[in-house]
Amino acid sequence: MNHAKFLLVAAIATAGWCQTVDLVQVVSKPGSRTLELPAEIQPFLSVSMHAKVTGYVDRVLVDRGSVVKQGDKLIELSAPEMQAQIAEARSKLQAANADRLQAEAQLAGAQSTYDRMRTASETVGAIAGNELTQAEKQVDAGLALVDARRQAGAALESAVRALQDLTAYLTITAPFDGVVTDRFVHPGALVGPSSDMALLILQQVSTLRLVVPVPEEVSGQVAAGANVEFRVPAYPGRTFSGTVARIAHALDPKTRTMPVELNVANRDGALAPGMFPTVAWPVRGGQAALWVPRASIVTTTERTFVIRDRDGHAEWVDVKKGVAEGDLTSVLGNLKAGDKIVRRATDEMREGATLQVSGTR
Repeated sequence: MNHAKFLLVAAIATAGWCQTVDLVQVVSKPGSRTLELPAEIQPFLSVSMHAKVTGYVDRVLVDRGSVVKQGDKLIELSAPEMQAQIAEARSKLQAANADRLQAEAQLAGAQSTYDRMRTASETVGAIAGNELTQAEKQVDAGLALVDARRQAGAALESAVRALQDLTAYLTITAPFDGVVTDRFVHPGALVGPSSDMALLILQQVSTLRLVVPVPEEVSGQVAAGANVEFRVPAYPGRTFSGTVARIAHALDPKTRTMPVELNVANRDGALAPGMFPTVAWPVRGGQAALWVPRASIVTTTERTFVIRDRDGHAEWVDVKKGVAEGDLTSVLGNLKAGDKIVRRATDEMREGATLQVSGTR
């Protein structure tokens, strides 16, 4: 339907001026608006890299701004004393294995002696009962000694394996894809688990978190999955967007706001953690309002009104204007949804004038 013009007809009739107009219907729908809220961009993942073992920094393979993949080497440490500990543990393991072999040989000899004596004891008077008992006890002692040697060897083997596993921590690798945002060490530095100093800070910035403090009065309207637009000072002419992913469901008692996190795809790397965007947060009105085209509202020095079609005649209906949304404006007055009003009204359309309808919508 085109936006019809008012055609004033020059013919004078007993009913007064005759007007040719377009009509539209009053609609009822919830109002919506946007709040400009401050927000903060944070990395999706962030970790401070620390040394798990004590050692000296041998090589730093990355620097601030380096882009890395999961598993890439970041820092290599050296710990000569760890190699000495491994060598010592291996030596003890070898000695324990030798002791075990000796105990097994002694057990085999005792078992052989016992077997022969038991066979001989079948001949009455050939072997004294006490000698057979002593031989049996020697076998039992040999079994206990072999078991002890095996347990000692297993413990030393576990110690060697643990020390070897620790050497893996001499190479620090990236736990996820990301960017090195800070570097704090250089070759030669002594580092270890007892130090609070981080070696590097790694952040994932291909996807970002946008944290928005939503005011309490509109916190009940947050919907997971909603798309929200925002702008950053670094790119004043560009609009970005994110998707509501995590809702705190609890208010900050100091600010009376509820933190809401949005996932933001950062494919071109334009956004960075620490930026403070302005978010256009959508808010819908709680109750339905009546909406009319802006051009339907007439404002004079005495009143504000719309012109309703009453059985083919103009009826002035006083209204109060509310918020605007696009080409529509919310109004309060003696109207109801579905009422037909003049699309483009003017105070030249006198009340009671005959309306000649050229179209409706």
